[in-house]
Amino acid sequence: MEFYRSHILVCSGTGCHASGSIVLKEALEMEIARVGLDNEVKVIETGCFGFCRFGPNMMVYPEGVFYCQVHEEDVPEFVEEHLVKGRVLERLLYKEPETETAVVDFEDIPFFSKQTRVVLEDCGIINPESINEYIARDGYFGLAKALQMKPEEVIDTVKKSGLRGRGGAGFPTGLKWEFAAKASGSPKYIVCNADEGDPGAFMDRSTIEGDPHKLLEGMAIAGYAVGASQGYVYVRAEYPLAVERLYKAIDHAHEMGLLGKNILSSGFDFDVDLRLGAGAFVCGEETALLNSVMGKRGEPRPRPPFPANEGLWGKPTVINNVETLANIPVILRRGHEWLAGIGTEKSKGTKVFALAGNINNNGLAEVPMGTTIGEIVFDIGGGLPDGKKFKAVQTGGPSGGCIPVEYLNTPVDYESLAELGTIMGSGGFVVMDEDTCMVDLAKFFLEFVQSESCGKCAPCRIGTKRMLEILQRISRGEGEEGDIETLQELGESLAQTAQRAFLD
Repeated sequence: MEFYRSHILVCSGTGCHASGSIVLKEALEMEIARVGLDNEVKVIETGCFGFCRFGPNMMVYPEGVFYCQVHEEDVPEFVEEHLVKGRVLERLLYKEPETETAVVDFEDIPFFSKQTRVVLEDCGIINPESINEYIARDGYFGLAKALQMKPEEVIDTVKKSGLRGRGGAGFPTGLKWEFAAKASGSPKYIVCNADEGDPGAFMDRSTIEGDPHKLLEGMAIAGYAVGASQGYVYVRAEYPLAVERLYKAIDHAHEMGLLGKNILSSGFDFDVDLRLGAGAFVCGEETALLNSVMGKRGEPRPRPPFPANEGLWGKPTVINNVETLANIPVILRRGHEWLAGIGTEKSKGTKVFALAGNINNNGLAEVPMGTTIGEIVFDIGGGLPDGKKFKAVQTGGPSGGCIPVEYLNTPVDYESLAELGTIMGSGGFVVMDEDTCMVDLAKFFLEFVQSESCGKCAPCRIGTKRMLEILQRISRGEGEEGDIETLQELGESLAQTAQRAFLD
């Protein structure tokens, strides 16, 4: 068994990879070996800390010192000061913007202190490629507890927790499971929707990269609850690091007897395979996703029948997204009352948001449902760069909407956002400052939607094209009287026809 006096956790999510964390890790290992501390100090790759703007990030244990924007050239001084002399290297600490006060413990940084991390509780803390580290953080305890219960008791626990689907519409998760459990037909399937296609969204990618076993455990619990023995993760091929870590996690879970036959000597069999998506946005819709898993063209179909009754190969299928399934192990481990105690009356638990656009602290944040837009933008997000004024925030991806400044005190939950004409969506949170042109923004999203249309549905195929043409004219200064009314009429028509049939 290995024992080290210090562990250096280096963020190795995709964002920090892009900032140079791979080179940083290699430099740390070389310098530590050069000074003869390689038997005392271990460098470990973790998942995303969430503090993406300040990457590469790293944490030193057991002291718990959090360093930001550490690069290869900083390594010799860090090793000499922190590891050899035992002194904190203050210049690499996070500084409070107004006072320039250095913060040692990451939990004292407002970005982290104002979060409640449930889905992200292990991200940045464990090595995502080590099943032992996941188990040391109570991993697979939820599955073990579920296997001591009756399947209907597991479903009842999820229902009582109040967990709703985190993929968009917020359908009650336990109720969806109950439909599939009661549906006739065999075999049954569990499908994880990891086809994260909204511009600016990276919640699911970071969750998988930082804690892949939590997803696998959630899928296994779902399989036991509904009577399924096979699961599929439909993940974007553009997420190579997430795919690599999922494959490793599946192999390690098999080796430990936590996937496969007779899991934990319970008689329950469950396995997970991956299906790589080719990047079609429409495959984020559940029926299009199922078609793609089966090797068919990724086109949606009308519902009913719903997947819970007729999904993969015409058999009962539960589809949940990554964040929904990652909540499940924690609910089983801590109890339904615990999750139900977080959030609002109708929106329980937390929500993970990808903070993007004109915001100081770009990154990943998890907050209790009911947290206001202003708290997310200013307390966690650190406000807008260059002293610019807040104009709006876009939520829900291309199917969502923009929330202007007068609604900064609106709580973020399913009902409140719906009242403003937008949706929670999977968790994109794009902030815009006073210089943002809303016509250009609308044009950007319409270009995206129009190019990603599968073409099956005439209102979408034709309507988005006509809307885009109007916006292009307006952006060229060629707008005409009645354009806004036409855009509104087209938008309402699409919502009542194309989307009505296919959105979850």
